[in-house]
Amino acid sequence: MKYLLETERLRFREMYAEDAQAMFQLNSDPEVVQYTGDGAFENVTAAKDFLIAYRDVYKTNGYARWIVELKSTGEILGWSGLKLHPDKSTDVGYRFYKKHWGNGYATESAKACIDYGFSILKVERIVAHARKENLASLRVLEKCGMKIIGEEKECGGEIFVWEIVK
Repeated sequence: MKYLLETERLRFREMYAEDAQAMFQLNSDPEVVQYTGDGAFENVTAAKDFLIAYRDVYKTNGYARWIVELKSTGEILGWSGLKLHPDKSTDVGYRFYKKHWGNGYATESAKACIDYGFSILKVERIVAHARKENLASLRVLEKCGMKIIGEEKECGGEIFVWEIVK
């Protein structure tokens, strides 16, 4: 397996069709997706179809969200990574299984992705979006050095827009 990025505890790789079961389970937890605006995949096949189509994002944009594994065991913790939006802004995001919340993985992965964006991809600015009531994500983005630059209505709620500039 080719890993794109590693931290002290984590390693990052592209998503593949073989990750369908893991991504189906991740999005099937209502608490995990409650602030995202995303729903569960209908079934594992739908998750697999999504992941097959998602391969094109890596080819087209050169980057996207990545599977995050625990280095010590290879266990899939969730995903984290960067996303190129149609307006050409680069967004950092993450999603982890609930059993892994509170271990600092979101902060560690987001910081690594931001660093990757600045140092490898040479982007000048990275944004993030988090619902106002998602206090854990608000703390993660703050720990990453991001600042609130605005508010929007999105995903059925009020969103803080964050940014960090190189």
